[in-house]
Amino acid sequence: MSNEQQSVKMWSGRFREPLDPEFEQWQRSIVFDWRLLEHEVAASKAHASALCAAGVLTESETVQLRTALDAIAADHASEAGKAAVRNHVTAEDIHHFVELSLVERVGSLGLKLHTGRSRNEQIATDLRLYVRRQIESTIHALAVWAGALIAQAKKAGDAVMPSYTHLQRAEPVLVAHWLLAYVEMLLRDASRLRDGAARLNYCPLGSGAVAGATLALDRAIAARELGFTAPTSNSMDATSDRDFVLEYLQALTLVGLHASRFAEEITLFTTAEFGFVNLPEAFSTGSSAMPQKKNPDLTELLRAKVGRIHGAAEAVTLQLKGLPLAYNKDMQETQEPAFAVEFVPQMLSLVARFTAALEFNFERLHQAAESGYLNAMAAATYLVHKGVPFRTAHEKIGNAVRFALEKHAELGELPLEELRQFGAEFGPDFFDAISLRATLDCHDVVGGTARERVRQALADAATRVAAIAVPALEAVHAGA
Repeated sequence: MSNEQQSVKMWSGRFREPLDPEFEQWQRSIVFDWRLLEHEVAASKAHASALCAAGVLTESETVQLRTALDAIAADHASEAGKAAVRNHVTAEDIHHFVELSLVERVGSLGLKLHTGRSRNEQIATDLRLYVRRQIESTIHALAVWAGALIAQAKKAGDAVMPSYTHLQRAEPVLVAHWLLAYVEMLLRDASRLRDGAARLNYCPLGSGAVAGATLALDRAIAARELGFTAPTSNSMDATSDRDFVLEYLQALTLVGLHASRFAEEITLFTTAEFGFVNLPEAFSTGSSAMPQKKNPDLTELLRAKVGRIHGAAEAVTLQLKGLPLAYNKDMQETQEPAFAVEFVPQMLSLVARFTAALEFNFERLHQAAESGYLNAMAAATYLVHKGVPFRTAHEKIGNAVRFALEKHAELGELPLEELRQFGAEFGPDFFDAISLRATLDCHDVVGGTARERVRQALADAATRVAAIAVPALEAVHAGA
């Protein structure tokens, strides 16, 4: 094909003047939507099947087009091939690139494929396929990280640590209980992403530019071939809907937020001041000036990534705000934020390996859980069992803690006769009731840190994590 033929736009028939050269380069999306090649090929093959069923293409033509489309995808699967798409000098976007490539291979038959469709429905379809794939990758990565947390929880057994409120030591908990708190967050993240996958899983092909295809296409053919639940219900909505991009980015914001919370705690726990966790060297760096340093680069970067993810979600929010129906060129700007978070599955993969490499200082954790009056709540509960109203019990134990502070002693180190100045209810059984084991096991409720409850929670979490490893698309179809 000649350069003159290649330079003809997909829409140029109505125009007399060429585009301003700088504007032409500025408005092209091929520099970022090259990522959609695989999905554009899949959607184009599905459209060819629908055209064949409608009698627009013969079976032979359909086979020829589908074979050529597969060849285009294969030729550009390598990094060099992707670069060739990205740096194509003529194509406006990925749809234009595929059409030009088809014409190079099959001649004018390649122009026939665009019968009955619009780029508006093409990008809406391609982007759904892309986001669906990214959701599946992210859910898989969440399952791997959750699995690493569960493995550490099993390894920790009945090891204890202090829990915190307001960053002040609160009560003792099992290390496993703390780790499982993050598993719960990741399970919710996976659930949100899967819900989003179910909502986006409807096929825009056949929606035309705005009002629907001008041919009597069986839209179920393309929807079925691409693994969608069904065709979309409204052509105007289908071509202008980017809710799924925003929902995806918002769900990823929570993934990033949870990763950031974990990173913050690990960053604190690996400091000399805490000394609860040994920082894995394989995920750390040193200082160019201070020879003794081992810096938590992975957790610091992890902590920062949520800003990029949330920024992408905020950008799409503002891009969609106030847009009239139906398609507007503004929507092209929603693609780059979606592509900008491609790093999330890799980020989760890294934090999973980092989690597996963590070494807990169980002795230091145990010591921290046994000091600082972390058994005060259990002490108040002891008095409640003796018939003392909780508010009164709270006051009595608060007075006892203040007395112990003045004596530089823990509650369990006070003689019984000294404790009885705060109430006659204190008896010899008080000391067993505020032991570390009893302090843990008095939280014997669903979701509590009692040892048997945590063992049950650990088994339950392992089952639930195994379930989220099912591909998102398979789960969507199972629930349909």
